[in-house]
Amino acid sequence: MEESYKKLCQALDQRGGRYPGMDIPEFYAVVQEIFKPEEAAIAAAMPMKPAPASVIAKELGKDGGEMERLLEAMADKGLCSSFSRDGVRYYLGIPFVPGIFEFQFMRGTKTEKDRHLARLFHNYKEAVDRTRGPQTITFPANRVIPVGEIIRSGTRIHPYSQVTSYPDRYEPISVSTCFCRHEGKLLDEKSDCGMPDEVCMQFGTGAQYIIERGLGRKVSKEEAKGILRKAAEAGLVHASLNTQEIDFLCNCCSCHCMILKTALRQPKPGRAFYSGFQPRVNPDLCTSCEACVERCPSKACTMGDRIPQFDMDRCFGCGVCAVGCPAQAIILEEKPGLAEVPRDRKALRNALEARK
Repeated sequence: MEESYKKLCQALDQRGGRYPGMDIPEFYAVVQEIFKPEEAAIAAAMPMKPAPASVIAKELGKDGGEMERLLEAMADKGLCSSFSRDGVRYYLGIPFVPGIFEFQFMRGTKTEKDRHLARLFHNYKEAVDRTRGPQTITFPANRVIPVGEIIRSGTRIHPYSQVTSYPDRYEPISVSTCFCRHEGKLLDEKSDCGMPDEVCMQFGTGAQYIIERGLGRKVSKEEAKGILRKAAEAGLVHASLNTQEIDFLCNCCSCHCMILKTALRQPKPGRAFYSGFQPRVNPDLCTSCEACVERCPSKACTMGDRIPQFDMDRCFGCGVCAVGCPAQAIILEEKPGLAEVPRDRKALRNALEARK
């Protein structure tokens, strides 16, 4: 039993992520709560690339039918991912955080087990942070995707640079509970920032898994766009992996969400997490109402003599200020000198390795 969890720790360490496997007591407290020993052994041996149950069974010397039953149960629990393609069911191993952690809280349930698990994950993340020290971002693993309507007229906008393009590009689409805000409320019911919760979105095969396993629900393209509008109006930041092709979209607050909180711990948050755009104020339209100052998630916006000023070392280029400006005095324009968005996960890994 102990050996199964040790191997799982090693496997999750190799899969990386913000909080990978780490050989400390807090890690084993979490995984022993959610993995049975046999499930831990399977998860440790699973490939990062999708594979049918028969392939995984052969790797472990087990019966194919029994392996499929075990993998299905693990997928239901959010311990591995799964999807069907051309009539074949595939399974793949996932990182610890992000990955397994998010799947535990996406349903939005509030049982005593959920509260206990939230505390275990919280203890683990704090222990990792103490062990590793502050994380330094040398190349952004995540990026902001703003609303296209607030980008300066005449600007050439890539489809991957405006959030409303994604519902048009993918099928199916799912929405689930924001796991960061939900974890916060499981830890402390008073930890409620008032932001909408059912706003985390998944696309394509990722959405297929979420829908099949009841971790979220299927939405139409129009409903997805409505959710994005609601999130933008509330002041949430649209965030995803720093790639042109994405399979998830978070709508983040700075008080709970891991992506924003990690960026805000950097000396210059606006260089660690950004959209490729920057705000510009029209002084003829600005009424000095300071709505932009109140809404800014990175505290980059302050009021000058009459119009707002922006600290570009802190500004994410998210457009939360522009969306909430009652006078429509703020637009986004291209920010020069930034690296091109990596095309896919492989290109992102290469960029991250090159900057180490």
